[in-house]
Parts: sequence; structure tokens; C-alpha cells
Amino acid sequence: MSTIDSVKMGERIKKQRLLNGYSREKLAEMADITPRFCYDLELGLKNMSVNTLCKLSNSLNVPVDYILFGPVSETNIFDSLIGIIRTCPPDKLEHLEQIVSHYILAVQDTDE
Repeated sequence: MSTIDSVKMGERIKKQRLLNGYSREKLAEMADITPRFCYDLELGLKNMSVNTLCKLSNSLNVPVDYILFGPVSETNIFDSLIGIIRTCPPDKLEHLEQIVSHYILAVQDTDE
């Protein structure tokens, strides 16, 4: 059974907030909490209700279990990437696809 580490949970919230390009104020607004409470959560200083956890999960486009326990499987990584992709403006998706394709090709070349 996994235990919940408030500090690591806060680190995951902050990481996803930054990956999504959100300011702390923007995330707080989206999750209907104060920026100060968001700051306290990111530092692991406060705990949150299940309702707030769900709002943060939805706002960050990640599963609740990721916030609570971290990446458990490859599925969580894909969910996180999908969440980030969803924040991309629709008119920029084709460009994003090209960037990702080029990146994967470059990484594959360095692995050989």
C-alpha cells in the first residue's frame, strides 16, 4: 500500500502546473482555490479535500492517482502528455506534431 507524501504531491502539482504553462494564480482560479492555498499545496504545507483534489486533477489534465502517488505506469505519462497537448492552440497542433516527430527521430538516432 502506498502512502501519500504531501511534499511529493505538491511537487507533482507544481510540475504539472509548469508543464501546462499555468501561473499559480491561473491554476488557483481554475481549481477554485486561493493562490496562497495553491502555494501551500505545492510546498506540501497543507492538505486538501477530495473535491479540491478532483478540481486540481481536472485543471492539470492528470489523473487523481498521479497527484497522489506519482507516475505508476506508462499510461500516466501518456495521460500527462495528452493533458499538455490539449493546452496547445488548435491552429498550432500541426506544428507541435512536427516538433514531436523530429524530437523522436533525433532521440532514436542518439540511442544507436
